[in-house]
Amino acid sequence: MSNKVKKIVLAYSGGLDTSYCAHWLSSQDNTEVHAVAVNTGGFDQEQIAEMKTKALAFGVAQFECINAEEELYNSILKYLIFGNVLRNNTYPLSVSAERVVQAIALINYANSIEAEAIAHGSTGAGNDQIRFDLIFQTLGNSIEIITPIRDQKLSRETEIEYLKSHGYEYSWEKSKYSINQGLWGTSVGGAETLTSDKTLPEEAYPSQLEENQSKNLTLDFKQGELVGIDGENYAPVEAIKELQKIAKKYAIGRDIHVGDTIIGIKGRVGFEAAAPMIIIKAHELLEKHTLSKWQLFQKQQLAQFYGMMAHEGLFLDEVMRNTEVYMQDCQRFVTGKVFVALHPYRFELIGIESSYDQMKSSAAQYGEMNNSWTAEDAKGFIKIYANGLKNAKSVQDEN
Repeated sequence: MSNKVKKIVLAYSGGLDTSYCAHWLSSQDNTEVHAVAVNTGGFDQEQIAEMKTKALAFGVAQFECINAEEELYNSILKYLIFGNVLRNNTYPLSVSAERVVQAIALINYANSIEAEAIAHGSTGAGNDQIRFDLIFQTLGNSIEIITPIRDQKLSRETEIEYLKSHGYEYSWEKSKYSINQGLWGTSVGGAETLTSDKTLPEEAYPSQLEENQSKNLTLDFKQGELVGIDGENYAPVEAIKELQKIAKKYAIGRDIHVGDTIIGIKGRVGFEAAAPMIIIKAHELLEKHTLSKWQLFQKQQLAQFYGMMAHEGLFLDEVMRNTEVYMQDCQRFVTGKVFVALHPYRFELIGIESSYDQMKSSAAQYGEMNNSWTAEDAKGFIKIYANGLKNAKSVQDEN
């Protein structure tokens, strides 16, 4: 019998599933479990310290927390902003974006310590198992993937009983609403989201209405990135956090997303994403003023494709890098200010100010007077423009 120690990296969040995995894997013969949490905006220092205490108590050899907020923004969030990506015109891909970055950070860590295996606590019925496995398989140098919850088809009750039988009396009582918080929004699940006709109640959302007095904000964008709020300069990640801090008090950005999972099941999830929704819509308005008609059209097609591929777990496909180049190039003139008004439960886009605003062009302007062309120019253009319509009509009439 081999005494070689098997090094396993476990994707660890401190919840019930990953806690079961931490103890079960650590209890196997000749294993050395490294519990690794990847912070994409959901953990504060107190939570990280608590996660470490629990992980070590479950028997893992080591606990690490990787801060990946900057990586999350630079590798995917900025492109979701450039593309104004909302899945099904509703959801800002909060969890999808996080899982991509978490999976890459985990497999990079596993490779760095020459781990033989990597484990996660996903079930066999959701999207995350696919997102993790695809990235682990692609970047993991034939690494073994271990998924105890999926493979053993465990229920919450079975996991709780197992941990209690080994002396762990933590409270695993499932709260009425499950919350997954990150830099790009917070998902909210509950009994209502398992139906097709009910909405989440007010108390289900983590951010409650605190401000009733409307507030005006000025958002500064530079080449498509949010870099300032009300004249104060920020790095993009800090700008997102600051805007979220301000806007969440108005209970802005709440909705329920109905979508198709990768495995073909439809599902509903509630979310609140004040900063993401404001940023996407403000950026979109600035682009309407600064990009051409055909830039906007083409980018919209590519952005929908980009969001779909990210959601489906195919972030590593090279077509994503090609698409990012186009979306980045489109941002060269997306610089200026967007004026936003915050109100309870909603926000309003007031207008923009930009040196690249095409409405200010001296070449031609929209309005009542045709100052840049003559009436005869307009008549001739329209006559030629109608050729395609007239040609089709004449052929149809002949038949």
